[in-house]
Amino acid sequence: MMKYVIIIILSLNLLKAQVIFEESANQLGVFINCEYTYLGNGITFFDYDNDGWDDITVASAEGEPIYFLKNINGNFVSQTLNISDNNARNKQVNWVDIDNDGDNDLFITSDNSGIRLFENLGNMVMSEITSTSGMLSDNFPYYGASWGDYNNDGFLDIFLSIRDVDIPSILYKNNGDNTFTLANIEAGLLTEGFMSFCSVFIDYDNDGDQDIYVSNDKIYNPNLLYRNNGDGTFTEVGQESNTDLYIDAMTTTVGDINNDGWFDIYVTNDNDDSVLLLNNADGTFSDTTSLYGVSFNSIGWGALFLDADNDTDIDLYVSGETDGSYPQYLSSAFYENQNGNSFQLNNSAIPNDFAESYSNATGDINNDGFPDIIVNNINHENIFVWYNKSNNGKNWLKVKLEGTTSNRNGIGSFIEISVDGNKQYRYTCLGEGYLSQNSATQHFGLGNQTMIDYIKVKWLSGTEDILYNVTVNQTLNILEGSSLSVNQFDNSSAFTYYPNPVNNTLTLNAQNNIKNVRMYNMLGQEVMNAQPQAVDSDIDMSSLETGTYFVQVTIASITKTVRVVKQ
Repeated sequence: MMKYVIIIILSLNLLKAQVIFEESANQLGVFINCEYTYLGNGITFFDYDNDGWDDITVASAEGEPIYFLKNINGNFVSQTLNISDNNARNKQVNWVDIDNDGDNDLFITSDNSGIRLFENLGNMVMSEITSTSGMLSDNFPYYGASWGDYNNDGFLDIFLSIRDVDIPSILYKNNGDNTFTLANIEAGLLTEGFMSFCSVFIDYDNDGDQDIYVSNDKIYNPNLLYRNNGDGTFTEVGQESNTDLYIDAMTTTVGDINNDGWFDIYVTNDNDDSVLLLNNADGTFSDTTSLYGVSFNSIGWGALFLDADNDTDIDLYVSGETDGSYPQYLSSAFYENQNGNSFQLNNSAIPNDFAESYSNATGDINNDGFPDIIVNNINHENIFVWYNKSNNGKNWLKVKLEGTTSNRNGIGSFIEISVDGNKQYRYTCLGEGYLSQNSATQHFGLGNQTMIDYIKVKWLSGTEDILYNVTVNQTLNILEGSSLSVNQFDNSSAFTYYPNPVNNTLTLNAQNNIKNVRMYNMLGQEVMNAQPQAVDSDIDMSSLETGTYFVQVTIASITKTVRVVKQ
């Protein structure tokens, strides 16, 4: 009898911890007939009107509009925005604050009708500025669009993936006035066409600036990794970093699968093993696909990381190009993370997931702290809205960032939390994954813990914010610089520095005398040493070369180091 009691208890515990999603599109007010599009369309799970609820935006087949679905307390209502001529064959849709004015502008790519850019004039009134943006008007075969601030000027730049053998992908530099400059040559990008699908801005070497990883189609085109040199240029390091995959690469999905503070990359493949690149923390990656059991070995497209059950490690969901009519291929896969050591395939978590699916994204439909998934299909009666029913009582935290010196969206920020001494990490991206955009709110599962030791945000500007003893089960909005006084500096030793980037003069202001200022280049060589002995100090950087510098400031008995870019 005791044996059966133990079995029943174990079974109940397993059931309680089970990950369960339920397809709920119709019940939640989502009705989109997915027509056929070659290589799929994009999808966005992003709060485009900043009301605290993740909305849905769906790119669609030629002749069909882009669908805007506003989230009203966990249900979706179709919304019409003034987007003219909105029936092209659209690929990527991005919501992004290009001008740092606090509302989200709209960017759209197409593989047969070019790109389009709309400025949000406020209250979701959209004005097309494509023709004045400085972007090329050519109808290149555009696919993915990802955003990051590679030159750290506080404005988001864009990398456009072009799927062509002759036309290279494009890097546009944001000029800060709603115009962009083609930056390929000055940034040192390769000039060949690589049939690129998508890219992601990622700080793979944790040096504080944004690198770019690019997935390229066809086995004769290697994936590319552009290392940021800190001076507005890049060096392609795919081969030396072991990231130059020669596969039919689709997605570029980023996450820290083992909570070591170094971000890993998952790349889907066509009809062969997808690849998990584990970051070795030394500038290189290792192919650990077999070790972690995430090969998929089907026609893979979009993929995303999420902590579906809030157990403190991130799981993996992959979409596939099959409707179940080919039993040798998975139509999708849900891989459950086993404490950062391996993944276990658990497709019972997402039952009856049978459609030709391409892009997917994660957000939180009803703000219950359990992340949900949406998927764009083709030749299907609707998109998938996978509502997370795994309400197992585990705790969570969501973090939303707002930059002040850094870009308003807070892209490129490194978030670290500690719970009972155990750390987790997130990196903020925009436009990552295959034709997708995830929620702007970063989600952490906390297990049964009821208090967070601290949350640390490292912004691209070099500012660090730390909050201590944070309660669980809340969405925390963090404004850049708002918690500076709880960092290592107290009020007597806090200081401000500006501008960043700097042309000639860096100004330091403090409440007490600045005793010492030391400046180092990226090689760790000291290039300046001053003893201002004053609360205000102007540091002349005019003689220094352009690039990134670390400024070490001593006030009272405390020393703080910040990162500054010299233009």
